[in-house]
Amino acid sequence: MMFHIDLKLLTHLNRHKCSACYKQYKKWEHLIEHMRVSYHSFHEPKCGVCKKHCKSWESVREHLTGPLPKGQCANIFSTNGCELCLNIFDSSNALEMHKDSCRMTPALSPKCVQPGMEDSDDRVPGVVATDSSMENDEDQVAGVVDMDSSMENDDDHVDEMVVMDSSTGNDDDRGPEVVAMDCEMVGGGSDGSLDLCARVCIIDEDENVIFHSYVKPVIPVTNFRYELTGLKEDYLENAVPLMEIKEKVEEILYNGESLWKARLKGGKARLLVGHDLDHDLYCLKMTYPEHLIRDTAKYRPLMRTNLISHSLKYLTRMHLGYDIQSGAHDPYEDCVAALRLYKRMRSQPHLNGGFPGSSSSGGDVETTSKRNPFDPSGWRDLEKMSPDDLLNMSVPDYKCWCLDSRTVNS
Repeated sequence: MMFHIDLKLLTHLNRHKCSACYKQYKKWEHLIEHMRVSYHSFHEPKCGVCKKHCKSWESVREHLTGPLPKGQCANIFSTNGCELCLNIFDSSNALEMHKDSCRMTPALSPKCVQPGMEDSDDRVPGVVATDSSMENDEDQVAGVVDMDSSMENDDDHVDEMVVMDSSTGNDDDRGPEVVAMDCEMVGGGSDGSLDLCARVCIIDEDENVIFHSYVKPVIPVTNFRYELTGLKEDYLENAVPLMEIKEKVEEILYNGESLWKARLKGGKARLLVGHDLDHDLYCLKMTYPEHLIRDTAKYRPLMRTNLISHSLKYLTRMHLGYDIQSGAHDPYEDCVAALRLYKRMRSQPHLNGGFPGSSSSGGDVETTSKRNPFDPSGWRDLEKMSPDDLLNMSVPDYKCWCLDSRTVNS
């Protein structure tokens, strides 16, 4: 009987345990296969108590506060854990001080993007735009005036565009500039189910509006979806045609960079942040390099455990601590929410700053997945390594946004 118990204990001790998710395997080969398909890395969200790695922040939240939480972790989190960032603090006082900065306040939409405000000076709803390439009045095109000078005389207002200076003085060694974009859609087609872009807003990293416009769709609008968009027919009567909006958006995003360089290396082209950007870009009839897109709907740590996207409203409430879209959707409000989510994910303090094949402007999913270090041909060398060593050499199958940080954590 004693021999039987010792044999069970010996079998348990001989199990091979993953240093990331703590799963155990009877054979070393099974652990290697697990590491090959799981893509564990230091970039994964993890519990602040037991340090268990999870695929998403939702998994960490379930681990701490779900229907079947981990007992010890849940107890510590209930007293010293932040419900937004899920970090653990040494004391309740430290936690209270942290909450003031972690919970953000809703963004107040500027007048220039509020429906109907453009008409207050007998102006037609049109475009508010920022173009950093316009440094003096001589370079401004027809139909464009400076915002500061236009405020001095209402008669100087034009029907088309208002331009403000957005020069950020960005240096090449500080990384690419970041902008966030959101589009609002109205309905077209016989049943109004066809999405047509009717409004575009772009902001910079400081949450300043650099471009806002109502858009005239290429086909008639059959449903303005007023409850969701807050738009009426008169807002689009003299709006800017879609193709002109597309050209302006591309001008802002590419930032004077050639298309081939932007697609290969990024260069001066800006990082584009948003939620469900594939849909927005499709409705704008344009494309943008995948490695320059930061989509909160597709970022692995922000998705559900089954890799289905969360809504922007849910992500804002759970990670930023306030509500959006309580009435008609405000594109500025959505831009700010997506940008804040991106900046919060970018600031994650990961142990190692990168992984093989990654860079500040590249390292997409396709590149990293082709460099899986657990290829079966090299398993003989892996047998000499500990589970911790295996985790140290493992790479994620997505581009972690912490690599965009101008000062990479190490």
